[in-house]
Amino acid sequence: MASELNGVNLDQLVGTVNVIKEQPDIAKFQFRASTKWINGGHCQTTIHSFYGAGNEDSSRSEPFVLEGDEPAVLLGENNGPNAVEATLHALTSCLSVGFAYNAAAMGIKVDELNFEIEGDIDLHGFLGLSEEVRPGYENIKLTCKVKADASEEKLNELWNYVQKTSPVLDIIKNPVPVSVKLESNKS
Repeated sequence: MASELNGVNLDQLVGTVNVIKEQPDIAKFQFRASTKWINGGHCQTTIHSFYGAGNEDSSRSEPFVLEGDEPAVLLGENNGPNAVEATLHALTSCLSVGFAYNAAAMGIKVDELNFEIEGDIDLHGFLGLSEEVRPGYENIKLTCKVKADASEEKLNELWNYVQKTSPVLDIIKNPVPVSVKLESNKS
């Protein structure tokens, strides 16, 4: 029987790491999403297939459908979180996975793991009312609260490692090349 800690199959985790060490090319992944505007601030994003471990993945029988909208004060109908709120979710979700997986690899049992996160944004940038104000978050403040069977020193070592290896934290902290294009079909 496989050993498990924090809901993580340790045998599979170690096996995955070892396979990637032996075959570095299988570490290349491509994730995809498709978003359709519905009305006003409401849109729907579908996430289904991705490429990873050397193959097109077919493990998802149904796509994930995420709703996006704006709150009423920003002219939306609250059909879902807005994009900057979804960014906060993406960051804490990524840190949760990183913490739980790496804690398991270090033999640390996590009893509770919670994040409080907030981002400050000034709409002057988004609305084009100021060239000096960026349209995105001015800052993000995050607190991780953990109850685990490890010393403060070991938890700090883990937390520093999680921050160093988090893909979403890296995306937020460092510029990522983004290419965009517009394809127009006249109505």
